[in-house]
Amino acid sequence: MVKLYSYFRSSASYRVRIALQLKGLPYDYLPVHLVQGEHLQGAYASAQGDALVPRLQTDDGVLLSQSLAIIEYLEEAYPQSPRLLPAAPLARAQVRALAQMVACDIHPLNNLRVLRYLVHELHSSEEAKNAWYQHWVRSGLQAFERQLALLAQAHAQAGLAPSRYCWGEAPTLADCCLLPQLYNADRFGVPYADLPHILAVQAACQQLPAFARAHPSACPDSA
Repeated sequence: MVKLYSYFRSSASYRVRIALQLKGLPYDYLPVHLVQGEHLQGAYASAQGDALVPRLQTDDGVLLSQSLAIIEYLEEAYPQSPRLLPAAPLARAQVRALAQMVACDIHPLNNLRVLRYLVHELHSSEEAKNAWYQHWVRSGLQAFERQLALLAQAHAQAGLAPSRYCWGEAPTLADCCLLPQLYNADRFGVPYADLPHILAVQAACQQLPAFARAHPSACPDSA
């Protein structure tokens, strides 16, 4: 059985939990408390260069880091499970692009170590830190919404049915990335009620048990 080193509020860990649940893969959950700095201590910090979460230990005992790389490993190692990337090369690129809009454009500006640097090193106030967070998440979600709208237009022009999720009729890597970012947006009061494509995807995902089982509130370390 694979092992997942995770922190319940880590959106990157949340992505991997969603992927594991969608694929129906059992795993051991090993909590690593980021706020208390457990990821920077002892064997955990020395076992992987980035000393971050998530980290997946494979059945062979190999440690993998970086959420998108982990999810693509799961996709390739367990191809018989529900697929998180479409078969067609163009569609796969479109899904990866959506995922990277979250993982590469939105999230890096707003993760815990960046927010701590703003406060402790640049002496930003709590109000300034929250304004930073809200600005970059809001602008990133607006860009994501525009991309969903363009994809919907392209699908309509090609005579394809509207997508229920970010791409197509089943959750993909893109949905694994979007829902955790929306969870964080809610925590920090970032508005997105005016983004209809995102709201529709969120509603569709929230109907699936896999997303509920992966939610931070369902994690052992959330108590």
